[in-house]
Amino acid sequence: MSCFSGCFEWAQPEAGKVGNFKVCVCGGAGGIGQPLSLLMASNPHVSELCVYDLTLAMVPAEGVATDLSHLETKCKVKGFALDKDDLPRQKLEECLTGCHLVLVPAGMPRKPGMTRADLLGINAGIAKNIVEACAKFCPQAVLGLIVNPVNSVVPAMCELYKKRALDPRKICGVTSLDIVRANKFVHEITGAPLDTIDVPVVGGHAGTTILPLFSQVKSMKGVGA
Repeated sequence: MSCFSGCFEWAQPEAGKVGNFKVCVCGGAGGIGQPLSLLMASNPHVSELCVYDLTLAMVPAEGVATDLSHLETKCKVKGFALDKDDLPRQKLEECLTGCHLVLVPAGMPRKPGMTRADLLGINAGIAKNIVEACAKFCPQAVLGLIVNPVNSVVPAMCELYKKRALDPRKICGVTSLDIVRANKFVHEITGAPLDTIDVPVVGGHAGTTILPLFSQVKSMKGVGA
């Protein structure tokens, strides 16, 4: 019996409804990218996974891919690494061609004293290089950007797609963390089962614009502000 038996039962599809999707995780050797790549490799709808990162990453992308390729799933996993001065649009043809989904947990984290404008100046360039490569090699893929500041990076990348006559709706900001946190806060306050909690969160992905609508959650009725 596999040590992972039962761990991913939530991902098991209905009989006859298994997909065969190619997914790429750009930044797949990082702190978010590794567990995200594990989830993708374990998903029965994913038949091919590409793990891409820079050669300067602390953990080699090829090493992450090799470990994931040993999982007892149908998914074929391959790693790709570029030097920091390499351009993805010139080097990632094999990696991105045929992708249905590209997840991008890439970019620098915000450091003390750094403004969101400073962060945007760095991370927008990182995202732009990857999005340009996607526009060239997999223009029909859905792009999930986990690149801060999401509020600014996603609209900027959508404009890039528009200029190339591509569908900007293919580019999404991944902000599920806001919902997960809100759900957990409600659980801790009320004791309600987590599977009964679904907090709508509107606004942006920044401290001043995130707005969880706790008033729309039944278990929060009667709880003061």
